[in-house]
Formats: sequence, structure tokens, C-alpha cells
Amino acid sequence: MKTPYKLLLFLFLLSFFSACAKKEDVIKIGTAGPFTGDQTRIGQDMKNGVELAVAEWNAKGGVLGKKIVLLSEDDRHDPKEAVAVANKLVSSSVVGVIGHLNSSCTKPASRIYNEKSVPMITPASTNPEITKQGYNNVFRTCGRDDQQGTELAKFVVDVLKKKRVAVLHDKTTYGQGLSEEFKKSAGNKIEVVVSEGVTQGDQDFKPVLTKVKSVNPEVIFFGGMHTEGGLIIKQAKELGIKAPVIGGDGLYGSTLLEVAGPAAEGSYMAFFTPTAETEIGRNFVKNYTAKYGEIETYAPYAYDAANILLKAIAESKTTDGRKLIDAIRKMKYEGAVGTIEYDENGDIKKAGYAIYTVKDKKFIPYDKVK
Repeated sequence: MKTPYKLLLFLFLLSFFSACAKKEDVIKIGTAGPFTGDQTRIGQDMKNGVELAVAEWNAKGGVLGKKIVLLSEDDRHDPKEAVAVANKLVSSSVVGVIGHLNSSCTKPASRIYNEKSVPMITPASTNPEITKQGYNNVFRTCGRDDQQGTELAKFVVDVLKKKRVAVLHDKTTYGQGLSEEFKKSAGNKIEVVVSEGVTQGDQDFKPVLTKVKSVNPEVIFFGGMHTEGGLIIKQAKELGIKAPVIGGDGLYGSTLLEVAGPAAEGSYMAFFTPTAETEIGRNFVKNYTAKYGEIETYAPYAYDAANILLKAIAESKTTDGRKLIDAIRKMKYEGAVGTIEYDENGDIKKAGYAIYTVKDKKFIPYDKVK
């Protein structure tokens, strides 16, 4: 009886370890962002872009002969949760991360990835300080707030020809940082008649907007995201404020249109340049919309970020973090949003922004409206 028992035990253990080996014979990459809550749509849009890239690679046989497995973690746009998510992804042995979305999450999470030499590429975090920390593993496929703030300042001063500006922000790394960059770029060409911070998650902004109304601004600049931005636009109209609201990429998205309603008409926002008018760009739009529906915001930037990471693995023929970081930094990638090359900080060498306005419940490039 002993021999069959030992034989069965041996066969069981052999089968178990073989299964484990096969299970781990994959390449894991991670993505992190706000996949629940008030930023679900833009977070899911980002994740969809990564999923599409992974699906396309797996359809061609994966990378290095292995299937790619995507681990998705919800940081709920909370900095503390982002750190926990980063630790979880690192402990799960991901070879790279696409994310996070919010600058306030990306910045603390980047330290965790840097400690383990895990490359991270954010498709949406625009705060300049993220790539100024001295971490060589940090990259992005989008522009920075100093670039965005400059474009917004030029638009207010040179196009709208307005001088009296009320500046509001949501106190986050992104919102406050963008507001400061806007004021810095505008300099003495504008008069900041009021400068106030509001709290992300609040619903009633009429007290601060009443203060704004009392100084009669020509423009309200808001540094923050679409939910709060939509409420500010709506409540400003309800108070009889005629000044248009202008902001950055955080205002761009269908949530703002739903929250603000008809009041959104005539507001302005900066966003990254549209998907490239190339075969790659057109194919991305075709494939994405066929699988997920209309593109919300950051999907093409996440798609390119995932492809950059996977291409680095394929070309360097390794999943070693340090080698992948070097490969990404040297790469010239032709993607859905155009050509991407990196400088020594991990910023793209050529970043473009366009100004949009809301017309007939749609975001339209201002130049086309004009």
C-alpha cells in the first residue's frame, strides 16, 4: 500500500508544480487609475486603451513567446490608495505599469515603482514635478501643465483678449499646479481678481462663486476635474455670472457635459492634440470604437503607453526593469497620437495641446468653431 500512496503523492506534486509553472509562464503588466467613483469613465477609458494593446499583442502570440496578462488596480484617485496599489502591483511581479491617471496619485506611486526599477508610463498625469524627481523609470505619453498652462494663458490673453481673471483650483497636485502655471505664464498680462481653492468632492460652490461675482471677472479659470468643473459652470450660470469658465484637460469629458448641462455651452478647455491622422491613428479609432464605443479621453495615450512598454520588452528581449527603462528612453515610437520620443527626464520631446469649446453638447476644436 505504501508504494502506490507515494507514487500518487509524487504524481500529484508533479502535476501541481507543472500547473504552477505554466500559470506563471506569462508576462504581467499593470495598469492603475480611478476605475470606480466619479472618475470611472475616464479611468475605464484609460484601461480600455491598455486592454486593446494587450489583446492585439496576444493575438499575435504575445511577447517573447509568452502571453501578456494585465493586472488592473483601482486607486480611486486617492494618493494613499495609489501607494497601496503600487505596492500590490510590484509584489505581483509586474514588469511595467501604465498609469496612474491623477498627478496626485502618480507622484507618490512613482516612488514605489522606482525602488524596484519598474518602468511606469502615465498617459494622463501632467504635473511637471512628476518627471523632475530624479527617477529614471518615470515616463508619460502626454504633455505637462507648464505647456498646457502656457497655451491656456495665450488663449485668454491673445484670443479672448480678457484681463480680469478669477482663478479657482481643487487643491490637488494637478489642479493647483495647473492654476499656478497659468498665472505664471500669463504674468502681468492679466489681473487675478480672486484666487481661491475649493475641495474636491464638494457639491456646493455658490459661496466662493458669490465672492467671484462680486469682483466681476471676465473669465473664470478652474484647475480641476470635470465633476467639480461642471458644478462650477452650472452654479456660476445660476448666480448670473456671465464670465466663461476655462480650464485644462481635467474638464474634458462627457461627465462635464452631463453635470453642467446647457450651462456648459461656451466654456473652454485645453486637451492633448487629437489622434493622429495616420494609418495607425485611424486603425486605433476603428478598433477601439468597435470594441468599446466612443473614445472618452485618454484611451489613445494609454494605448500608446502600453505599446511602448511591450515593444521595449520585445526589442530588448528581456523583462529586466533597468534594461526596459533604457530601451524606452531610446525609443522612437510611431503611435496613435503621433511620434513619441523621450528626453532625459522621461517627458515627450514634442507635446501638443489644442483648445476646445463646448458647442451643441460637443467638444469642438476652437479653430473649427472660429
